[in-house]
Amino acid sequence: MKRLFLKYLADLRFAIFLLLLIATFSIIGTVIEQDQTIEQYQLNYPLTTNILGFINWKFIINYGLDHVYKTWWFITLLIIFSISLLSCTFLQQLPSLKIARRCQFFRKKNQFNRLNIKNNLNSNVFSKIFFLLKKNNYSIFQQKNILYCYKGLIGRIAPIIVHISMILILLGAVLGAIGGFNGQEIIPKSETFTVQNVINKGSFTTLPKINSRINDFWITYNPQTTIDQFYSNLSFLNNSGKEISNQTISVNHPAKYKGVTYYQTDWNLVGLRLKINDNKIIQYPLISPLATKEKIWISWIPFSNDFTDGITILINNLQGYISLYNSTGEFITNLELNETIDIQQKITLIDIISSTGLQIKTDPGITTIYTGFAFLMTSTLISYQTYSQIWLLKTKNTIYVGGNTTRAKYDFEVEFKNLINETK
Repeated sequence: MKRLFLKYLADLRFAIFLLLLIATFSIIGTVIEQDQTIEQYQLNYPLTTNILGFINWKFIINYGLDHVYKTWWFITLLIIFSISLLSCTFLQQLPSLKIARRCQFFRKKNQFNRLNIKNNLNSNVFSKIFFLLKKNNYSIFQQKNILYCYKGLIGRIAPIIVHISMILILLGAVLGAIGGFNGQEIIPKSETFTVQNVINKGSFTTLPKINSRINDFWITYNPQTTIDQFYSNLSFLNNSGKEISNQTISVNHPAKYKGVTYYQTDWNLVGLRLKINDNKIIQYPLISPLATKEKIWISWIPFSNDFTDGITILINNLQGYISLYNSTGEFITNLELNETIDIQQKITLIDIISSTGLQIKTDPGITTIYTGFAFLMTSTLISYQTYSQIWLLKTKNTIYVGGNTTRAKYDFEVEFKNLINETK
């Protein structure tokens, strides 16, 4: 019963059916945004406008379509498909490889009638064709007047390696789904943090307890004053607060520490440090009231207790200066770092406090997935090795010779014809 069950799992039609199911749910997971908040789904998939008559935010949440790749049924499909590939490997591919290694002698001349590529030679050239086959790198097996030759046996291993690579890729996907996490943090410069804002995580995920500090954040600009790149300098600390590692990250250049990857994703300005009248330093908050593509922050410095008089501060970049406007909205001047201006009070710009946006994630299956793709590329190269077979049967006056190949039949026909011509 077990063998019959495994044979059913190893059936090609069943494997194709599973693959189509996996592909279908993967497409759904691509179309529907994954790991968003309920509010986001309520906004994009309201109850009043059901897609296909039944797909709305309740349907998406109830059936796990907001996290397709982490649902138990999708992981179960991956596991069943992996078992199907393993069954096919052990019940079909490995036996097929063993059969290919056996000596399959043709002892009767009518056996050559089944071959599309065949010819007859004079019996006195038997030794010559033997050496020509050896010259063409064929492995030769002989029983008296019978020869069986093959080459390119490694090409028969390619399907097995393909199955191994697919199993590794699926295993890596499962490990990432049940053991990985994805979080986002907005951390002001000079602050210490640990991972707290986790967007999604697997069922068996253990959050890393890594103390990190943002030492600095800065932006480089193009000559056209558009952003070229933004950077964050991170320190990874031990439990006593001592720095263990220091790394600088930027967009597309993440940092890695203890299996956790830190990506640079966003930035923000949170406040200004100003010295007022040379005696006290005050931190003023910055807000971004406009929902525009271009980031703009403003703040207000009051000169009176009732806040009716003061100056407005506007900043739209991180190039080290702020713009000052009076209470009527007229531009006064630009104030650079460590520069002082006297407007009813002496104001010195000490620092522009920035915060950096980080995406923090770990995927324990990524190495397994990369290994699987490495095997897949290797199998592609190996599959170019053609498995070719040649049979010879020597009778009293005639040598019957024929051959077969798995692929590149035209090249094999040319090789076979040249072999016959050289023998003649």
